[in-house]
Amino acid sequence: MPTYYKLVRDRIPEIIEMNGQKLEYRRINGEEFIIEAKKKLNEEVKEYLEAQQSEHAVEELADLVELIYCLAERHGYSKNELEAIRKEKSERRGSFQEGWYLETVGED
Repeated sequence: MPTYYKLVRDRIPEIIEMNGQKLEYRRINGEEFIIEAKKKLNEEVKEYLEAQQSEHAVEELADLVELIYCLAERHGYSKNELEAIRKEKSERRGSFQEGWYLETVGED
């Protein structure tokens, strides 16, 4: 039986069982969840970076957003609070929409 040892979406165990496969899984919380969610973020970023088609890239971005919302909640912030923080930071420092690419800073 293959081993995975990774955080998965909530319905994955149910889907695997519905397909008639045996599995072992457990619920994680607290610091263990944060550690595993960070690993999952890395996995999803890698999958996004490797995506060759826009459709696949957007699916990976959706996974990243889901993880980010979940982590924000684990840190004590709701989706709305996270969005308010994002918006405030965007207003104060800007977003990334214009594509500015900083090359050097310093005195002449």
